Parts: sequence; C-alpha cells; structure tokens
Amino acid sequence: MRYRILGKSGLRVSEISLGTMTFGEDWGWGASKEDSRKQFDTFATAGGNFIDTADIYTNGTSEQYVGDFVRSDREHFVVATKYANAHPGMAPHHANSAGNHRKKMVESLNASLKRMKLDYIDLYWVHIWDGITPVEETMRALDDMIRAGKILYVGVSDWPAWTIARANAIAELRGWSEFIAMQIEYSLIERTPEQELIPLARATDIGVTTWSPLGAGALTGKYTRGDRAREGRIAQQEYQRLTDRVIRIAKVVDEVADELGVSSAQVALAWQLQTGEFIPIVGATKVSQIKDNLKATELTIPSELMDKLNEASRFELGFPQKFITNDFVANLRHAGLVDQIEPHRPDAGFTFSQR
Repeated sequence: MRYRILGKSGLRVSEISLGTMTFGEDWGWGASKEDSRKQFDTFATAGGNFIDTADIYTNGTSEQYVGDFVRSDREHFVVATKYANAHPGMAPHHANSAGNHRKKMVESLNASLKRMKLDYIDLYWVHIWDGITPVEETMRALDDMIRAGKILYVGVSDWPAWTIARANAIAELRGWSEFIAMQIEYSLIERTPEQELIPLARATDIGVTTWSPLGAGALTGKYTRGDRAREGRIAQQEYQRLTDRVIRIAKVVDEVADELGVSSAQVALAWQLQTGEFIPIVGATKVSQIKDNLKATELTIPSELMDKLNEASRFELGFPQKFITNDFVANLRHAGLVDQIEPHRPDAGFTFSQR
C-alpha cells in the first residue's frame, strides 16, 4: 500500500480507504463482528491505515466495531467519522436531530467518541449539506472542536462546490481550520463531479475520497457476467440506476478486465487510482471482496485502455463547461492559439502556441 498526503495537510493516508458501512447487521444486511474483523485485518495487513465510518452506519454499530479494532494500535490508524444525518433507527428524534449546526455537531461528536471509546477523531466529516446552517457557524464550531482536541482535521461530504469554496474562504480569512478533504460519489458511471467539485479540489488542494467507486456493484460484473447477468436483469427492476448507459459502461469495464486478466472491480478502482488524485473508499461483506479490491493497487491500465474507459463513460458537461468548450475554445482555435484539448476532461488544460 502506498500513502498519500491528504489535501492541504501533512496527514498521510493509504491510497485506499476502508469503508465500514457494512460493519454490523443492524440494517438487515452487512457483516458480523467476526467477519468485519477479518475484513479490517486484511486491509491493515496490506498496509491500509485510513478507516471511514459514520455515526449512523448500522445504527452506531459500525463505529463501535471500528473503535474496538483500532484501539490496540490507535496511533497507526487514521479514523474518519461523520455527523449531520438523522436515521430512523437512532431514536429519539427532535427538531435538532439532523443538520450542520453546532448543537448537532457537539452531541454527535461526543456520542461517536463514546461509542468508539477513543479520545479523538482524526478526520471529522460534515456528512451532508443541510441548506440552512450558515457556513460560518459550522466552520467556527469545527475549529472549536479542533482546539478542544476532540478532532484533528475536518472534511466535507456531499456538499455543492460553491458552498465548500465559500466555507474554506471564510475559514482562511478568519484563521479557522479549513476542510482538507471532500468525500464525493465518483465512478465510471458517475463522473458529474468533474463539472465543479473536482476542479475545485484541484484548484484549492483539497483531497478527494470517493464513495461508491464500483457504482454500487454495477462495475464488478455482478449484472453483466455469466449466470449473474440474469440475476442482474431481475435486480434491474429494483435498482433504478441500472440504466442502459450503466450496463454499457459496465460491459466495457468487463472487456478491459478480460484483456488484462483481472477482475472488473480492479479495473474500476485502478481507473481512479492511476490518476494519483483520488482515494476510493471500498466496502464489502466478504474478505474475498476486500482482497480482490486491494489488488487494484498493483494494476496499471495502458493508456489506450484508459482512453477506452474514458470514452465509454463520457457525459454531458452542462453549463458553463459545455459553453466554454464549444465557444471559447472554438474562438481560441480560430485565432490559432489552441494546439490540443482533451474533450473527455472538462477541466483539461489548453496548450497555447507561440505567436
């Protein structure tokens, strides 16, 4: 396992993060504590140190397991958890059961520390934007928690790009702690973060961790290979995201995997890892799945196959990126200023010729 510096910090984290939403069986699915421990040990043995959980995962059981597993070697592991959401299984509910506000933050953080039996959290995520709480309140409260020694770094999950930019700008101006990382859904079937979120991360040195890098299983071959394809058609009636486009992309992933002699899941993860920008969060219910996913760190996809994957997963840029690409770049080309662009990358740089 290689390690990366997380955003604008000095924190070293493994290039893959272990997602623990499957730790616990409280939601009617997931892994027992024994099986969760095996997954954790497999990840740790491979050199993984970055563990991702949340206060609502399996009604708090995930956090309990994570705390039990890391406690004997606490200094080695980077533990990340989240707050902001309410969940039906975590009663009683009240008017402040969810949100980005200070009250929810303080109560959730204290509860997480108690469940995990830890003194501090390495990385504390604001789980989702509530659209109500002023970002000044959230950022100041997070900074207070850092100054109190309860958390070390802060991150943001599932916020619009403009709110992240505003929050970090205010924090920088006022000398508060900034978000060092964002957590977003990103995969070959969900590349829309390339419109705003990923360019923001690149421009301001925010680390990027990605959830559902396997497209909720769609990129593993689960719905496209052998007898399981028939099962996939049944599942398609239940899983609305299995559109014709998703299946088409998944089949291209299968083709690349077959050419390289690896699993489809390894290809989908390596497509992200190879950029050096993203830290995929992998979760599983079986140790065999974790072992297979970790092999993606050893895989190099040739450039022509990367192009094949990028082309298959292209998406509509939307405004203003589409406008910029079609009009502004066309003007530059007409003026003889642009030599080359990469149309599959919304944030692609332009090569300007000497005049």
